[in-house]
Parts: sequence; C-alpha cells; structure tokens
Amino acid sequence: MKNISIEELKQKAAELRQTVLTMIYEAQSGHPGGSFSAADVVTALYFKEMNIDPKNPRWEDRDRFVLSKGHACPAQYAALAMLGYVPYETIHKLREYGSPFQGHPDMKKCPGIDISTGSLGQGLSCGVGMAIAGKIDEKNYRVFVMVGDGECNEGQIWEAVQTAAKYKLDNLVVFVDNNGLQLDGTTDEIMPTQDFEDKFRAFGFETQRIDGHSMEQIVSVLDFVRGQKNGKPKCIVLDTVKGKGVSFMENKCNWHGVAPNDEEYEQAMKELRASVQ
Repeated sequence: MKNISIEELKQKAAELRQTVLTMIYEAQSGHPGGSFSAADVVTALYFKEMNIDPKNPRWEDRDRFVLSKGHACPAQYAALAMLGYVPYETIHKLREYGSPFQGHPDMKKCPGIDISTGSLGQGLSCGVGMAIAGKIDEKNYRVFVMVGDGECNEGQIWEAVQTAAKYKLDNLVVFVDNNGLQLDGTTDEIMPTQDFEDKFRAFGFETQRIDGHSMEQIVSVLDFVRGQKNGKPKCIVLDTVKGKGVSFMENKCNWHGVAPNDEEYEQAMKELRASVQ
C-alpha cells in the first residue's frame, strides 16, 4: 500500500480519464463507457493499494489484477503508462499493429498485464486459479478481479465463484462494475442481474456495496478487506455510471464502444479538466 491522499487519488483518476479519452479519440476505436465507470477503482488499486513494481512486472510476490471485462482496457493501459510500465507515449498507439496496447489486454505484449482477457466470463476463473496458486505456494499476494455486470450473464462466472468459496480464497477480491448498461440495452432488459450483493453472499463470499465513484468509500473498503483473513473471498459491488465524468456519455448505451469526434473530444476534455479544479 502506498501513502497517497484521497485528493491526490481523485486527481490521478481525472488524469487517467483524460488519458483514456485521448487514447480512444486518437485511435478512433475503443470503449469509453466502461473504461470511465471502472476508472476510480482502477486508480485506487494501481496508485495506492496494490503491491507492485513497474520495474519488475513479473515479480513473483506482486499483487495481481485481472480485468475480466477486457474491453475496458484503456483504463488499465492508462494506469500502466502513468506508472511507467511502458513509455507514456504508448498511449498514442492504442490498437495499432505491434503496439502493447491492443484492443484487449495481452500479457505477451504489454508489461503489467497479468492475464490476457476479453472473452467475457473467463477472467474470474483465471483470477481464482491465481489465488489458488498463491495459497499452494504460501504467497501473501492478493488477486483483484474486475467483472462487468453484463458479463455476469455468463455461467462461467458463477462456476468460478463456487470454486473460490470452496477453496476459501480470502486472498481474492472481486469487483462488480455495476453500471446497469450493456452493449445494446440495460442489464435489466437483457438479462436481469438481481442483487449482486445477495447473490455473491449466497455463494459464500463476504460482500459489500459502495459508490464506485466515491474515492473515500473505495479507500475505506480496501482498508477493510485488507485485514480480512477469514477464509472467505470478497466481493465489492460498485454502483457506477457508464461514461462517468463526461455529461453526454453518462448512462448512455451508445457510448459503450464509440470514439468521440473532434467536437465531442474537446467538450469531454473540457469537462474532465474542470472536474479537478
């Protein structure tokens, strides 16, 4: 854990969103909505909570992060660039041939990516495997996994959840990015998710629900789960807003996977810069 204030984390989150916006705008491709809804937790994990070393990305004792909703990778890429895992100029090469920043996270191309993701439903299984390995090897690292609410339509998610409870993986923390929207509609319209907090609890997880854009609540819940070695995996349900931080993107399904034009980019950047003044 790093010594950084709440206000500094808020500033980092704003910088991260601006970086994400620039990456997607310049590439004219990517997923701003889910990247922005995940941005605050990604910021807290990378800049405060996780025990990691940008100079040694494959350090055996590092904490792991699995972005199971891999299409939101611009948020993760922005954090990696800001921390120096890759040169910051790499942000200008999103989705380019040969770039470490591909359309979904690729552990073979990008330092700091712990597992390649993108096929929805699979990342949590990978995270469970990492957590089991940590237990077997008697390592103290933790595994943080972010899944999307729409992604939880996948049955493999719940197979992984059952496995995590069976093996008492208290070194596993699952974040559900509960923004209520999928590619082409609301989660309730497409496949009602019901109450994630109750569902994960019923599967044997210790669960909490917070405002996924309140840095105070995010830091508080991370402080809490850090000391919970009680044989239970953890689930934090994040109530978030798709497109958070840009007024015309917020809660809009059509901003799931669309890049802004020149005018939209300028307006969005203006709003993101104003958010930290």
